[in-house]
Amino acid sequence: MLKKALLIISALLIIIGSYSYYSVYINPKSPKDTLSFTKNDLTINVDYSRPYKRDRLIFGSEKDNALVPFDQYWRLGANAATTFMISKDVVFGGNKLSKGKYRMYAIPGNDSWVIALNSEFDKFGYYEPDYEKDILRVNIPSIKLLSSIDQLTIDVVEDEDFVGLRIRWDKTSVTIPIE
Repeated sequence: MLKKALLIISALLIIIGSYSYYSVYINPKSPKDTLSFTKNDLTINVDYSRPYKRDRLIFGSEKDNALVPFDQYWRLGANAATTFMISKDVVFGGNKLSKGKYRMYAIPGNDSWVIALNSEFDKFGYYEPDYEKDILRVNIPSIKLLSSIDQLTIDVVEDEDFVGLRIRWDKTSVTIPIE
């Protein structure tokens, strides 16, 4: 009897573990994506998961059940932590940044966002970082968009004299200048 119960429990644990692995790594609701950008000797790579809006309130107050409440830590995507890698020393949002790989997260606000780079790039995104390991924080104004972006999108905008890392989702956009 005990052997049969242990066998049933083991089978259930295998099923639950397999489903969790499948839904997070093989077929996640928020698929992974990589932004790769190269211009001259500058290379930027951002690895992140891209959640969908799915008729939810994305940014707003916690009391309104926003998915990403204002003034709180957000892993800047879903699943694993978002990583930001840069190939050379730059000025990121007005602050000097050494080349390297970082965990990137945000603290969205109504009119501006804090974008932070942290040395703990190998941690799972759900958990807040050790804030003492932040390399830098920049406050970037947010822009209200006229139409909604259904899936979180991180890309690079550029012209002859400007490169910016742009984050858009729902009706909000922020762009961090990189010099």
